[in-house]
Amino acid sequence: MKFMKLGSKPDTFQDQGKSIRYVSSELATDVTIIVGEVIFYLHKFPLLSMSNRLQKLVSKANEENSDVIQLVDFPGGPKAFENCAKFCYGMTVTLNPYNVVAARCAAEYLEMTEEVDRGNLIFKIEVFLNSSVFRSWKDSIIVLQTTKSLQPWSEDLKVVGRCIDSIASKTSMDPLSITWSYTYNRKVAVSDKITEVGMKFPGKLESVPKDWWVEDICELEIDLYKRVMVAVKSKGRMDGSVIGEALRTYAMRWLPDSIEALVSEAHSIRNKSLLETIICLLPSDKGVTCSCSFLLKLLKVAILVGADDSSRDELVKGISLKLDEASVNDLLIPARSPQATVYDVELVKCLVNRFMARERSSRDKNIPPKSTNDFILGHASWLKVGKLIDGYLAEIARDPNVSLSIFIELLQSIPDSARPIHDALYEAIDIYLQVPYLLFPFIS
Repeated sequence: MKFMKLGSKPDTFQDQGKSIRYVSSELATDVTIIVGEVIFYLHKFPLLSMSNRLQKLVSKANEENSDVIQLVDFPGGPKAFENCAKFCYGMTVTLNPYNVVAARCAAEYLEMTEEVDRGNLIFKIEVFLNSSVFRSWKDSIIVLQTTKSLQPWSEDLKVVGRCIDSIASKTSMDPLSITWSYTYNRKVAVSDKITEVGMKFPGKLESVPKDWWVEDICELEIDLYKRVMVAVKSKGRMDGSVIGEALRTYAMRWLPDSIEALVSEAHSIRNKSLLETIICLLPSDKGVTCSCSFLLKLLKVAILVGADDSSRDELVKGISLKLDEASVNDLLIPARSPQATVYDVELVKCLVNRFMARERSSRDKNIPPKSTNDFILGHASWLKVGKLIDGYLAEIARDPNVSLSIFIELLQSIPDSARPIHDALYEAIDIYLQVPYLLFPFIS
């Protein structure tokens, strides 16, 4: 982590209770400044020599025969003001990624510009940001996280935008040139072998994966995460598969696992917003770059939290392109009222119909196969979906609310050519027939 030390004099700020701060000095204090709930007893000269705003406020206070100044809505609160005051006194102040944005916003509030004094605080902080912080991967992320509580100052000063650009630019660098540490913790990486820029490596490094960066930015809240991902995509240098992996990792990090947590009154609105944001960030070719399992998990959540129709339609479109990659468990999507079935069978029928329509259209454009074997080899996806749906039929066959018509419709949605072997289908029918009164209600 980068840091910058300003000033050289000892820190003589002291406490008197929880809400009073003063400078220990032989000179009596001559100005009282209130920031939030903290009262500062300070000296005019060092402060006015650096702050244009305090010059104006002190002048106004003198006209009113007062020595008390209240700073309203001060960015960063008492701590940020104290750091600015210490700078004015020439005391040692250490800036780091955790406090630099607060100091920058506070300095702007106090108008600590070059017009007041050369080498003033704003100038020094900008040098630190541009020469150190924004060049560091981790520091840029830390700084971006701190901007949340300093709006609108951090936005107006373009700190947010510069952080986002710094992060997005680094994600699209050639992985072979990555030398800073990262939190990638999967088996393909040995994170403790990767150190900060400029340090020599003791031995040969493991190759850095293209998605080395995805876990680090998962710490960002969804609004900042969205802006970073939009910037990453706008660079046009990131594979859609890596974008998909980044979104999958973020969804796993922030979306609850349990249905109760997803739909809880306290978090349902947040979960809905988070999900819709993830969906809108999916690559345009999500049917190719995102796994079918991931898209189906998003669809399950979308149904549970009541996501808008456009979000659900986008997921259905992507899933239907690669339904042959799904598993039976992926398709066990809970049904919602007014459906009486346990699982959403109608949704699965829709997915199958869309997949088959696309496959038929694709087949019609190709030269007819010379033999049955050629057909089977050329349409492996049909066979996979046939096997998938037979397995799904076996699952829903246990649901007494699945009507005969629904069961048959789904059964017949798969063409004969996608079901060369019928063993799994017979097993599903046998399970369904274990509840004969559903098929033949007139039998007592």
